[in-house]
Amino acid sequence: MAQITAALVKELRDKTGAGMMDAKKALVEVDGDMEAAVDWLRKKGLSKAAKKADRVAAEGLVAVKAEDTGAGMSAAAVEVNAETDFVARNEIFQNAVGEIAGLAIKADSVEALNASQMSSGKSVADTMTDLIAQIGENMSVRRTATLSVDPGVVAAYVHNAAGDGMGKIGVLVALKSEGDKAVLAELGRKVAMHVAAGSPAPALAVHEGELDQAVVEKERQVFAGQARESGKPEQIVEKMVEGRLRKFYEEVVLLKQVFVFDTDKTVAEAIKAAEGDAGAPIELTGFVRMVLGEGVEKKEEDFAAEVAAVAKG
Repeated sequence: MAQITAALVKELRDKTGAGMMDAKKALVEVDGDMEAAVDWLRKKGLSKAAKKADRVAAEGLVAVKAEDTGAGMSAAAVEVNAETDFVARNEIFQNAVGEIAGLAIKADSVEALNASQMSSGKSVADTMTDLIAQIGENMSVRRTATLSVDPGVVAAYVHNAAGDGMGKIGVLVALKSEGDKAVLAELGRKVAMHVAAGSPAPALAVHEGELDQAVVEKERQVFAGQARESGKPEQIVEKMVEGRLRKFYEEVVLLKQVFVFDTDKTVAEAIKAAEGDAGAPIELTGFVRMVLGEGVEKKEEDFAAEVAAVAKG
């Protein structure tokens, strides 16, 4: 039997919004397995914030860059982490991140990007080493993602901008079309802003078929557990589960989401409506949503304990 500590209970409460006793009971029921405890609370209907992402902010910048390739476009998003928000406002750091984002368009991995040559003649990796020595903080290129389309446009958008093309959320949206590029660019920017908003939930896929089936199955099991708590017959439970899955798809499949710029339309319907102005069919082929610090855990300092330890020493 795993030891259910106060810290473990607090972590589960922070993730789910459940009460202390419910959180403790969930952990006891699943022998301390955090992920299973979250699911247990959701099935019991006790999680008040089941969709709250387990994200601890890391500092730095997300940057986006796009380039015209003739009939089409290519673009990249890159995250460069640092220890404090102060560095994100540093002009030297911002200039380096902007150049790195440009190089990321032709790099298919972080390793390839780190090996790319900056305008100084040094590699990205060596440039980061120099910045660490110059600025005095640890920093690194954490991840990169690219999108290309031909013909069409890749629209780029940054939310909470700290500089040109860089901020805390970076989004790329690829629209394949032979239509008017100005119309496509405006539509792409609006869809990118919609993706950045992530409301009511961040999109996980363009189409339903692109969703990770493990994620879908997990949701199905949670919905089944919730439905069975109602005491309804199994055939009714199945219908309830299918209904909740349809709602889940409407929340996380981009084309099925209600468009934030016109809530009478889905994203798919808004794109279809724009085809008249563009003068050609439009297909949304992909998107990237990169949030600064997403999934990065920062060490929590207990300053009281640190001061006490120093005093005892």
